[in-house]
Amino acid sequence: MHDVPRQRLNRGNNNVLFIALAVTVADAASKYLARRDLAAHQRHVVGPLWLRLQYNEGISFSLNRGLPLLTSLGTVLVAIALLVVALRARRGAATWGFGLLVGGGVANVVDRLAATPQRVTDFISVGAFPVFNVADTCITIGFVLLLIEILRGKRLVVR
Repeated sequence: MHDVPRQRLNRGNNNVLFIALAVTVADAASKYLARRDLAAHQRHVVGPLWLRLQYNEGISFSLNRGLPLLTSLGTVLVAIALLVVALRARRGAATWGFGLLVGGGVANVVDRLAATPQRVTDFISVGAFPVFNVADTCITIGFVLLLIEILRGKRLVVR
């Protein structure tokens, strides 16, 4: 049997899982509060920011409405594939980017599968932009972090 040096085993990190779990929990809590507190009325926060309860049977921007099970299955498959890569993420922005992406995807799938009918809870409204949630925000931030790293010529994963 071949021994793998300890340094090589420690190059990757599992903080991606912690970040993804934190995103999933924070999103679930925010959606619970939104469903509880915004069911009867919307709330103005500041400027163009409102808290307004809506449900989305599709994916981003209400695409693919009418096939919620297919949407859930596709999201789960993407999240699993992303997690396989993410577990080898380099420390720093790549870890955060992958953790936010995986956590946001999992959080929306959990919300969709827990609801009848299958739909995602959205509640953050900014001007004329479509209503979104904490998971959507994390997915966007994660994507931007990874894009910035790629544009800077950085490697995202440890070999």
